[in-house]
Amino acid sequence: MKKQPHILVVDDQPINVKLLQRKLEKEEMLVTTAYSGRECLDCVKANRPDVILMDVMMPEMDGLEACQHLKANPDTKDIPVLFITAKTGRGEKIEGLKAGAADYITKPIDLDETMARVNTQLRIQENHQENIDLRDRLADMRHGAAVGAITQGIAHNLNNLLGVVVGYLDLLKAAPDNAAMVSRAGDHIDKAVKRMVTIVRQLTQLAIEEHLGRSIVKLPEIIEDTIQRYLRDYSKENTVVIVGEIPPVEFETNIETFEDMVGRVLINAWESYALENEAVEVPRTVELECSYSEEDEAIRIRIRDAGKGINEEVGDHMFEPFISGHSGVGRGMGLTVARHGARALGGDLVLKPREGQGVEATFTHPLKMGQFSL
Repeated sequence: MKKQPHILVVDDQPINVKLLQRKLEKEEMLVTTAYSGRECLDCVKANRPDVILMDVMMPEMDGLEACQHLKANPDTKDIPVLFITAKTGRGEKIEGLKAGAADYITKPIDLDETMARVNTQLRIQENHQENIDLRDRLADMRHGAAVGAITQGIAHNLNNLLGVVVGYLDLLKAAPDNAAMVSRAGDHIDKAVKRMVTIVRQLTQLAIEEHLGRSIVKLPEIIEDTIQRYLRDYSKENTVVIVGEIPPVEFETNIETFEDMVGRVLINAWESYALENEAVEVPRTVELECSYSEEDEAIRIRIRDAGKGINEEVGDHMFEPFISGHSGVGRGMGLTVARHGARALGGDLVLKPREGQGVEATFTHPLKMGQFSL
C-alpha cells in the first residue's frame, strides 16, 4: 500500500493554513500545521514531513531562517521547502533559493497550482528514493557477486593445493626410503600448506569493515616502517628505492591495514619481474614516491616497477579475486586484498601501464579516514 504523503503547512495567518489544509486533505494527504518558523522546526523534529509549504514573512523566525536551519541539518536537508510569499521580485526569489527553497508559490494562493507543485516535489522525492533503493540493490548484487567469486576461487585454489599435498603424500608412501624424493615432496607440501595459510589470512583481511582503529601518523615514519615490514614479511632484499623527499605530513590511518596494503603492492611489483625461467637472475627495482595535495587533502603513494606489465588477458579483471598474470597454484588475491584495504581506509588503489615497460600503482589516502566516500 502506497504511503500517504505528509505535508507540513507553516504560516502565521490561520486562514491561509486552513485553506491549504482543506485542499491537501481533500487530496488524501496527511497535514500537519505550524504558525512560526520555530514551531516548524519542532514539528519536523517530531514527525518528518515529505514536503513543507512555508510562508516567508513570519514573526519570531521567518521562513528563510527556518529553511536555513533545515538545510544545515543532515537529517532534514533533503526535505523540499516550497515558499509562499506575496513578494514577486526577482531578488526575493533568489534569496529564497539560496536559502534552499525548492520552489516558490505567490500570493494570492492558487490552490490547484499549489497542488501541482506539491505533487511535483512528491514525484521528485519518490524518484530519488527509488534511485537510492536501486543503488543499494546494485551494491548488494555486486557484494554478492564478489562473495561468490571469492568463494568459488577459494574452493578452486584450496582444492588444487590439497591435490598437491595428497599427490606428494602418495609419492612419500610409494617411496619412503628415497631420501631425494622425500626431500622434494616435503618442500612441495610445505609450500602448498603455506599458500593455504596465506589464503586464510587474506580472507581475514577481506573481512575488514569501516570501523578500523585510527592513529595519527607521520608519513615518512610509516613509509619507513612499511618498507621494513615488507622486507621482513616477504624475505626480500632491499630493492625499494624512494624517489624524492617524503612530505612531512601527518594523517589519520589504521597502521596495520596501511602497512599490509602497501606491502602487497610492493610484492606485486617485485613479482612482476618474474621470468618463465625462475633460475635467471634479473635486477628487480621497485620505486616508491610520495606526494601531498593540499587541494584534495590527500596523500598519494606511487609504486613503480619495470617488470612485465599488465597482462592483456587480465587487465580488466586484475582486482578480481584469484585473477593473476603469474603461473602457479594458489595465486591471485594480493591485489584484491590491497584495494579492499585502500578503500577501507577511505582511499583507492589504481594500476596503469607505464610508458615503456612496467606498471605504476597509485594509492590515494585522505588526511582523515572517512573523509572521502568511494
